[in-house]
Amino acid sequence: MTGTELSYAHGVSETPLLGDTIGANLDRAVAAFPGREALVDLPTGRRWTYAEFGAEVDRLAGALLGSGVGKGDRVGIWAVNCAEWVLVQYATARVGAVMVTINPAYRAHELAYVLDQSGVSMLFASLTHKGSDYRAMVEEVRGGRPGLREAVYFGDASWDAFASRDAGGLVPEPLSADEPVNIQYTSGTTGFPKGATLSHHNILNNGYFVGEMIAYTEEDRICVPVPFYHCFGMVMGNLAATSHGACVVVPAASFDPAATLRAVQEERCTSLYGVPTMFIAELNLPDFASYDLSTLRTGIMAGSPCPEEVMKRVVAEMNMAEVSICYGMTETSPVSTQTRRDDDLERRTGTVGRVLPHVEVKVVDPATGLTVPRGAAGELCTRGYGVMLGYWDEPEKTAEVVDAGRWMHTGDLAVMRDDGYVRIVGRIKDMIIRGGENVYPREIEEFLYGHPKIADVQVVGVSDARYGEEILACVIPRDPADPPTLDDLTAFCRDRLAHYKVPRRLEVLAEFPMTVSGKVRKVELRERYGD
Repeated sequence: MTGTELSYAHGVSETPLLGDTIGANLDRAVAAFPGREALVDLPTGRRWTYAEFGAEVDRLAGALLGSGVGKGDRVGIWAVNCAEWVLVQYATARVGAVMVTINPAYRAHELAYVLDQSGVSMLFASLTHKGSDYRAMVEEVRGGRPGLREAVYFGDASWDAFASRDAGGLVPEPLSADEPVNIQYTSGTTGFPKGATLSHHNILNNGYFVGEMIAYTEEDRICVPVPFYHCFGMVMGNLAATSHGACVVVPAASFDPAATLRAVQEERCTSLYGVPTMFIAELNLPDFASYDLSTLRTGIMAGSPCPEEVMKRVVAEMNMAEVSICYGMTETSPVSTQTRRDDDLERRTGTVGRVLPHVEVKVVDPATGLTVPRGAAGELCTRGYGVMLGYWDEPEKTAEVVDAGRWMHTGDLAVMRDDGYVRIVGRIKDMIIRGGENVYPREIEEFLYGHPKIADVQVVGVSDARYGEEILACVIPRDPADPPTLDDLTAFCRDRLAHYKVPRRLEVLAEFPMTVSGKVRKVELRERYGD
């Protein structure tokens, strides 16, 4: 045996896990902070104190019971961000229903799949948004689905009729914190999406400890422009807030950079969330300097790696000195690692932090399953309270990612440093194998961010007859009238990157194909330019 330390870390903590259900935890916040604001919906100008929020959640929980919805029933929500979304989240948790969060970008056939696979009996939906007519799509799929008893639309008479229903003397059944409360469908780059099933214990604790890492208190006001249908919005946003008595501010129905900064200014927000592309859009607003962001102190950046230059501007120009980087996945509720408030720039841009309290992480050799020494690359695995109950009604798919030891295999390639901080070097499936050499796109992307003509870049592997795979750089230029050429890139990389890492192909784009949660769809770039 050598003395080399293995890539394993456990988040030791003196702060115990919460044993509450989400409803019981909300009751604590309502009792402790009745007069403090819990929720502000800027598009409609509505706001609720904790006492008002708790009362409205109770009223809607009664309406669910009066609609025949109880413990274990699946309730779908297919909507953009709004106050009703948040209220339904807590009302379904209160009665023990399982809220099925549905991506607002889904079309009718994708909606039909989710409704069938999870067995949704009641659906809440937006009416319209950006050209999507949700009511028309729901009506299209309702025929032949007797299990879907009712559809209710936010901002419509159907919502008013639902909200006025009485529980009729029914009361919620007793609940365990280990029971399911949420099904989130993972995007699924191949085949149909899978429904990660999460318990009260999973997501309440994850929201709580993410908030603990950035020192949330009842004084905090959190601007949440990320979608609620995703863990980023509903766990790291809503549950982190209510478990600390903080306030959630909804700036718009979907991401709008100007509306986001306006919300921070008007509501005196102390925390702002986003994926790096959102922060880039905010910083690039022509009137960015006119917004008063002096109340910000922290926030969370997640979803994809943050370029160093962007992080410098977020800290210096947005006043977010304590901004935190989080890493996770839907199947782990979501966060496993996070940077800390006092971490330096290198840790915030070069790593995704270290293990959260009460969580374990390790890096293993994908071929053998053995834990690798620190400093070596392998697959990141995580274990603890956050690991999902499983994929809904798919035990075989669950067994493919959660092993017998309850370790969740993330599919991400990572390196654990000697200081315990974790660096993500790519997806196992994104790794490019060029002429027998393993190439990690993240490394090349970080390097190319330093090119003066490049605003954003994504690197993918495309098939090549000679080398198996070749390296393609897809770039968004700083000035569309003066984009970089392949010769520019080659000259920039020469003598500073190994020859096999230098991109041999270039595509100049106006924008990248994105998921609704703000992640670049690399699979689409590979398909589009792979021939």
